[in-house]
Amino acid sequence: MIDIAELARRSGLPASTLRFYEDKGLIESVGRRGLRRLFEPDVLERLSLVALGRNAGFTLEEVAAMFAPDGKPRIDRAQLSAKAAELDRTIGRLRAMRDGLRHAANCPAPDHMECPTFRRMLKVAGTNRSRRRPKRMGAGKSV
Repeated sequence: MIDIAELARRSGLPASTLRFYEDKGLIESVGRRGLRRLFEPDVLERLSLVALGRNAGFTLEEVAAMFAPDGKPRIDRAQLSAKAAELDRTIGRLRAMRDGLRHAANCPAPDHMECPTFRRMLKVAGTNRSRRRPKRMGAGKSV
């Protein structure tokens, strides 16, 4: 058995995070030694799976759903494929931003507003902004 202090040391996670994960059903203590929660040693592998899911962009709720009631991983391959496709779209947007920034930084035009490439970037940015729905702020206010 590993107490929560040792688990925090080995996992690199604060005890408060471990308690939060337990409240969310991501890990489970198996008893107590005094006031300290005790965990099975295999909880470290489970925490690694949680970290892997979080690093891939899954919410804690999505990660929790990737475990069967017996605690064994139950990973939906279609969900993984959907997340990979989402990451591909994000990577595409980030590449375009990076390329645009590099162009703007190295553009030979004396004024960015005279640069045809920069003007196209402005047009795309304006089009993307108009497609987004306004966020709600408070009672009936929108941004």
